[in-house]
This record gives sequence, structure tokens and C-alpha cells, in this order.
Amino acid sequence: MRVVIQRTGHASVTINGICKSAIGKGLMILVGIEETDGKEDIDWLCKKIVNLRVFDDENGIMNKSVLDINGEILVISQFTLHASTKKGNRPSYIRAAKPEISIPLYKQFCDELSLELGKEIGTGEFRADMKVELLNDGPVTICMDTKNKE
Repeated sequence: MRVVIQRTGHASVTINGICKSAIGKGLMILVGIEETDGKEDIDWLCKKIVNLRVFDDENGIMNKSVLDINGEILVISQFTLHASTKKGNRPSYIRAAKPEISIPLYKQFCDELSLELGKEIGTGEFRADMKVELLNDGPVTICMDTKNKE
């Protein structure tokens, strides 16, 4: 699994002109799933994400997690995170999991992340044409891939 995590002042996802989810201060997460991903990837990422110290403490040092600040999380599925640009100019998405694999894993990831956070998270809609807005606070953007844990 690949994620792009952005610290937000606020973020939202709109589908067909209707706001599906919106959050205030917290994290917006773009998640890409590949065929070899599973429960172990989900567990590792969820624990890592909620404990990631990317929010300022009273001294202005990034020393607090989304849990510590009682922040919110918005998760958006994004198969393009597995784009390969090695050949030509048109990206290949061959590594992105097919819907029959990625949809259940996406739902499982969101459910597990919600449990770790201790409250409901916002989500987009899998395979929808989404309009995503965010105020990237900092900016702080972190990329993680469960295939590169070390």
C-alpha cells in the first residue's frame, strides 16, 4: 500500500457537486492499493499514521500526533499512486489492484484507521470522479509505502 499523507487545516471531497466528507485540522490521506497488499499492510500503516508526530507542540516542534490533537482524517482512494512512468509518456497502472481486491482492502483500511483514531473518519467514494480540496498546513506532506518499511 502506498499513502500520501498531508497535514491539513481543512479538507473536503465533493462528488457530483455534493460534499461527501469534510474535515478540519488533521490528515488527508491518499491511498493506493496493489494486488499483493493485505491485512499486515493495513495494520502497519494505520498504527504508523495515527502516531505520526507531524503537529506542533507548545514549542512549535512537530511532536504531536493526530491522536494527541484530537484531529480528523479524510481518506481518498487513489490508484494513480501506483503509476509507472518508466516507458513512454503515458503512465501504466498495472500494479494497481483490480476493484475486486482493492475495494474490500480500502474499506478495511478505513475501518481500521477509524478504530485506531477512536472516531469516524471521512472518506471519498471508490472509483468516483472526486473533487478534492485541502489547505495543506505547513506544507507537510509525507509518503509511505508498506513495501519499503525499513
